[in-house]
Amino acid sequence: QVQLVESGGGLVQPGGSLRLSCAASGFTLGYYTIGWFRQAPGQEREGVSCITSSDGRTYYADSVKGRFTISRDNAKKTLYLQMNSLKPEDTAVYYCAARLGNTFYPLRRQEYGYWGQGTQVTVSS
Repeated sequence: QVQLVESGGGLVQPGGSLRLSCAASGFTLGYYTIGWFRQAPGQEREGVSCITSSDGRTYYADSVKGRFTISRDNAKKTLYLQMNSLKPEDTAVYYCAARLGNTFYPLRRQEYGYWGQGTQVTVSS
């Protein structure tokens, strides 16, 4: 069965960096659009970044453009999110999500059917 397991979260100071990883199993990563979402307390889960199945095109939320970089290693079946210049407003639980094939709405959470358990990212001094 499809499994997604996130790791790499933690506490970091403003301006610092973290790299999240999502280990995928039970499916062929290259056939899936896979991405990162986050949810802060009291807020809805929002799309952060994703990479499409067909051509590896990447999408980013405006709030993270230029600071976050998504990448995928199909051989290792792992998705990464490199987060630089972190801000307190980046604090959230970060989730890995996957869907078979592409979608017209790659950062919309309703488009994804498979989710990991999440990893906490806290940006604070």
